[in-house]
Amino acid sequence: MKKWIMYLLSLTILLGACSSIDELVEETPFTGPTEETQQTEKEPTKVTSPGTIHDISKFEEFPLVSVIDGDTIKIKYNGANENVRFLLVDTPETNHPKLGVQPFGQEAKDFTKQLLEGQDTVFLEFDVSYRDKYNRLLAYIYTADGKSVQEELLKEGLARVAYIYAPNTMHVDWFESIQKSAQQKAVGIWSVENYVTDRGYDKEAIEESEKVTETDSTKNNDAGCTIKGNINSKGEKIYHTPGQQYYEMTIAEEMFCSKEEAEAAGFRGTKR
Repeated sequence: MKKWIMYLLSLTILLGACSSIDELVEETPFTGPTEETQQTEKEPTKVTSPGTIHDISKFEEFPLVSVIDGDTIKIKYNGANENVRFLLVDTPETNHPKLGVQPFGQEAKDFTKQLLEGQDTVFLEFDVSYRDKYNRLLAYIYTADGKSVQEELLKEGLARVAYIYAPNTMHVDWFESIQKSAQQKAVGIWSVENYVTDRGYDKEAIEESEKVTETDSTKNNDAGCTIKGNINSKGEKIYHTPGQQYYEMTIAEEMFCSKEEAEAAGFRGTKR
């Protein structure tokens, strides 16, 4: 009789212990890995989207004195006139003592003037280092309506991404993405093969291109073809027919015998 009592008592204790374990498991939620075992993902680099209108209230405003070149302006800085070199871009020269005027240089200068036309001030965003070895100020330039001058030059194919020196590399990914688009469209400086090099611009590439074009044009002239094909500063291919407004003043880069021939070569008719 005592054996049965001891057996029932042991069974009761065992069942109670199992029930307590089940309750403990159900009431303890799964919290996942601890902070020591969790891996944090690196946040991707944020690249400003092309065409962004920037909040110029974040930048510094200075009086604009003049436009010196496609990639250089003069401002009033701490009471003195100082040159500002545009960070991370390079346009062809217009007044270089050795290189003289390079193809697309005047177009780049005129374009920068147009962007800043009517503005008494300009907005500058500085990177880590403020000056280059020539003691010029270095900055990203913005118009009064929030446009990036560097971005607009790159979009038009009037500048290349260049002079990438740490630590001033804040916008290099953004600028290179715009340049890639201009290259694909073959606009401006990218419209002539091999004109843009790692060292700058090769004028001989333009001269070689003109020789080829002149040869093709002469062949068509000899055949009595009268439609003039011209490539403007934006890289647009346009053809002009006799009697149109700008026909006589248009310098033909290529001559065509018919509109169909011009269009097949990628040219479109002028609107005037």
